[in-house]
Parts: sequence; structure tokens; C-alpha cells
Amino acid sequence: MLLASIVFLAAGTVKGIVGIGLPAMAVGVMSQFVDARTSIALVMFPMITSNAWQVFRGGRIALTMKTYKWFVVVLAVGVWPVTAFAAAVNESIMQGALGIIILVFVVVNGLSLVPPLPMRHDTLCQIAAAATAAVFGGLSAVWAPPILIYLASRGIDKDEFMRASGLLILVGSIPLCVGYAQQGLLTGSLSLASALMIVPSIVGFTVGELLRRRVSPEGFRIVLLTVFAALGLNLLRRTFF
Repeated sequence: MLLASIVFLAAGTVKGIVGIGLPAMAVGVMSQFVDARTSIALVMFPMITSNAWQVFRGGRIALTMKTYKWFVVVLAVGVWPVTAFAAAVNESIMQGALGIIILVFVVVNGLSLVPPLPMRHDTLCQIAAAATAAVFGGLSAVWAPPILIYLASRGIDKDEFMRASGLLILVGSIPLCVGYAQQGLLTGSLSLASALMIVPSIVGFTVGELLRRRVSPEGFRIVLLTVFAALGLNLLRRTFF
């Protein structure tokens, strides 16, 4: 529990700075010490709570919901059915795929290769990105790559990024939690342990939020890409080693 508290404190700090990354970091580190399914179960309640807090802190909830309504609908509907396959999926394949997608995002965004999104295609892109996020999130609780790529293509500022990412991950987290409970992957003891991890996660988020206010837009982008490069490389390391 002490180790988990330290991990979730660090993961919450990352989330407070860049708006995402708590599940990816917490699952990535904790799975070095416990099995991946236990790691995912532990992240459930901190993920829901931290994103709810992020949405509340960001404000403009109704406007954000309206802007990303198609993403919200597809993600909310799509996650729960995918969780039925969570226990059977090949963990190494999923980790490798996630690692590659994250690193592709880092390279493309780092070299400014993400093309701006024409607004006439926004609905289609929201649906496609949400469907992809539903698959990865439902299987592994790691949603970041498709959400990042979609939001990067919109060219939004860091405050809008915080509002949007918090809302989208929150919307997907609730059916994910329900699905894992129905599959027997979120037991009573794991639920209690996950609930206890809310405290270090929120403390870390608060620290990260204070740090974010001191970061310039370009600095925010560099921190974001650095964090996800490390996460992507770690996923590949776990896949092959």
C-alpha cells in the first residue's frame, strides 16, 4: 500500500500537469510488482475521482460536453461491451500496440506533423477516435493515444485540453468500472484498495496543477511529449523484456 501510494502520488502529479497519464503511469509502474489486471483494478476509483475533479476545476462543463458530444456518446456506449473481453485479451499484444501508438503520437506531434482538423470532418473524427479509445480503454484502462491525437489535431490551448481530456476520460471510466466489476476483475478488497488510492492521487493532482500554472504553452507541450515518450518506451520494454 505504501508503494502504491507513492506511485499514485506521482501519477496524480503528472495528471495535474498535463491533464492525462494517471492510468498509463499507474498501471505501467504497478504492473512491475503485481499482475496487470490488479493494476488496472487499482486505478479505477482514482481515475474516476481525479477526472471528475479535473472537470469541476476546469469549468465550462456544458460547453465542453456540447463541443465533444459525439466523442462522449460513442465512448460511453462503446466501453462497456469491450470490457467483456478484458480477461481474455493477450496482455503482451495490447501493451506493444499501445506503446507503438503512443510513440507514433510523440513523433508526429513533436515534429508538428499532426495536420489541423477541418471542422467539416470533426464529427467523423470524433466517432473514429472515440471508438478507438473505447477499445483500448475497455481492455487496458489506457485511453491517452486516440484522445491525444484527436485533441492535438484541434490545436486547442492547455486549458481547453484539460477540460476536454478530463471529461472524455471520466465518461469512459464509469462504464469501464461497471464492466470490470461485472467481469469479477474488481473485487471487494481491490475496490477498497482503489478507494484508498484516491487520496494520494488528488494530492498529486493538486501539486501538478500548481506546477502547470507556471508552465508556458511550449513548456506544457514538451512535458506532455516527454511523459508519453517514457510511457510508450516502458510499454515496449514490458512487451519484449
